[in-house]
Formats: sequence, C-alpha cells, structure tokens
Amino acid sequence: MDQRAELSEFLRSRRGRLQPQDVGLPQLGRHRRVPGLRREELAQLAGVSVAYYTRLEQGNGRNVSTEVLDAIARALQLTDVERDHLTHLAKPKQKKHRRMGRPQQVRPALQQLIDAMDSVPAFVVGRRLDLLGWNRMARALLGDFAALPPQQRNMAKLVFLDPNARDLYIDWECKAVEVVSTLRMYAGCSADDPQLPELIGELSVKSEEFRRLWAAHTVQEKGHGSKRLHHPLVGEMTLSYETLRLPDDHDLSLVTYHAEPGSRSADSLRLLAGWGVDEAAEADATGRG
Repeated sequence: MDQRAELSEFLRSRRGRLQPQDVGLPQLGRHRRVPGLRREELAQLAGVSVAYYTRLEQGNGRNVSTEVLDAIARALQLTDVERDHLTHLAKPKQKKHRRMGRPQQVRPALQQLIDAMDSVPAFVVGRRLDLLGWNRMARALLGDFAALPPQQRNMAKLVFLDPNARDLYIDWECKAVEVVSTLRMYAGCSADDPQLPELIGELSVKSEEFRRLWAAHTVQEKGHGSKRLHHPLVGEMTLSYETLRLPDDHDLSLVTYHAEPGSRSADSLRLLAGWGVDEAAEADATGRG
C-alpha cells in the first residue's frame, strides 16, 4: 500500500465531508469548485500555513509534529479512531517484515477454549480478517468455514464475494462498512503487509460495492454491538457480539455471539446448537480441512 497516497486521499475525503457552516465559517460565494472545505479554510482552522497543510495533504507527512496532527484532527472533527488512523498514515511505525510474513496460527489452548464454548458461536480472526479458528456453533451459525479452501477463509471475501452473506446479514450494508473500516485501519498501520494489496485488489476487481466503500475511506472500530441475522434453518435472530483482542498478539481477535436470555433468538440459538452437534460429528470424521 502506498502510504503517501493513503494519507492524501484520507485527508481529502475528511475535508470533503465538511461545509463551512459546519465549522463556524461563513459561506462565501454560491459556487464552490470542490465539495467541502477549501484547503485554506482547513489550514486557518488548524492554525497552520496553507503551504504546510498542502504538503501534508499531498502525502508528505515527514517530520510533522503530533501537535499539528492533533490540530488538523480537531479541525476535521475526526473521531478518536480516525485520529489514530491519521497518525498511523502520517507517522508510520516500522515493523519487522519477518514477523509480518509469518503465517498466523491459533494456539491449541485457545482452540480448546472456543471448542469448550459449546453454546456460544466463537471464532478467531487475524490479519486482513483471515479466519483462523472456530467452534461448531460458529460453523452452524455463519457457515462451514472448514469446507472452504484455506485461501478463501477470510471474512471480507465471505461478506463481499459469497452470495449467501447477503441473505445471512439482514443489515448487509452495515456489515460491509464494518469490514471495510477494519481493513482500512489495518492498512493504515500495516502498509508493509505484502498480502494486503492482493486482498484489496481481488475484492476491488470482483465487487463494485467494495470499490465504492473502499473509496469512502471510512474508518471506525466497533468492539461490540448487535447483528440481525436470517438463518436458513431457524429464521431471524438478533445476536450481540463482542470482539476481544488477545493481549499477547493484537493482530488476533476473538469474536463471540450470544442472545439475550429468554428471547426468541436464544431459543433459536439452542435449536441451532442441537443441529450443530450432528454437523460437528460429521466434520470430525473428515477433519477441519
């Protein structure tokens, strides 16, 4: 990923979503050649020269101070997640290529833990939203990950390239935005990942929706929330999810789903758990793949 281009496009996209009246500036003139704030207006709000901000927006973030980035973030009304993303783009940290190129794996003890969660769908995602481990309830709820070729076990590929995802996620657009936002954040702090451009390229070629959302430069982080799912066997469910980063490897996250006790969704999840027992026995006979 070209870090300079990412910085440039991100700043332009954030500037483009603001109007003068949004930041207390007068609306001068009826016709503006570009949407959003002008560079000189943004520079004025941030307290920097137009030339300095222009260089930054052109992707030259070398030697920019944290104070200046904070001022620009305030002027652009960035969220905390967007502010962190801007910092990663402008002041990237060097990572060891050896570690980045090493295949990720789920520790046996962690796999045993999620297998023991026999009533809770749980799975582990790694870099680029690769699916690395799951339990039988996750397979019963979201699909048979084990049946997929290893290179297709990726949440972004499933959401954008698998037609079943549009039936499963009732609010598919919301799920798609979350996936793209997560990839954007990862790209901001891991631009040296050699496999990331391959993933982005494949998704961009095969999915018009991905191209549209990727171009929006949306970055957000949702560690918890709820999802409305429509399962082909048990119908509609509303489930809460939690995303927990592992303390010894922040590139790994454990994702769990659960239903409100006593709800119809909880009953549906129990029915699905019973179905998942038979499916798990069959999967054990053939291996995880």
